[in-house]
Amino acid sequence: MPHRLSSWVSLVGVVAAVAATAQAAAGTKPIDVEQSTLTVFAYKSGLFSAFADNHIVKAPIAGGSISEDSPLKVDLTVRAADLRVLDPSLAPDRRAEVQARMLGPEVLDVTTFPDITFASTTIEPSGADRWNVTGRLTIHGQTRTITFAVSRANGRYRGDVPIKQRDFGIQPISIAGGTVKVKDELKVEFDIKD
Repeated sequence: MPHRLSSWVSLVGVVAAVAATAQAAAGTKPIDVEQSTLTVFAYKSGLFSAFADNHIVKAPIAGGSISEDSPLKVDLTVRAADLRVLDPSLAPDRRAEVQARMLGPEVLDVTTFPDITFASTTIEPSGADRWNVTGRLTIHGQTRTITFAVSRANGRYRGDVPIKQRDFGIQPISIAGGTVKVKDELKVEFDIKD
């Protein structure tokens, strides 16, 4: 009889723990990765930048979640190897070169640093359906704190954030002795559906 009682006590403890976990996660929703986008814009600079190209890169979100309960929280992961250079004006062979260089050891080094992650640390309201988000962004094995504005409409969170490649240990690409190069600052636009 004591054995049965301890089994029931254990079972009740497990059920209570599961229920508490479910309740804690009730306000957390997964990001709809199929309907969400991250787009990176890299701009050219340098003396002969007229002969260079701006780049548009699609960064598919691999996973993440948004919690609308207190404290508000968001996290997401991008697989670095999934980034794709879009650049519709580039010839396919040139686009493939840009893609290989971006994923290779000179820039993202996706073999060594496979994930790009973001985890919020604070989210503060700044108006109706508007927030200032601060969190830790990790790219190329380097983690930095960033802050950016977010707005919400029709179930979508939108905004953009500038980041500097050098902050993450990435030397901006330059060719022809630096007369053509990519600016250090990139712009990341996001449109995230929960």
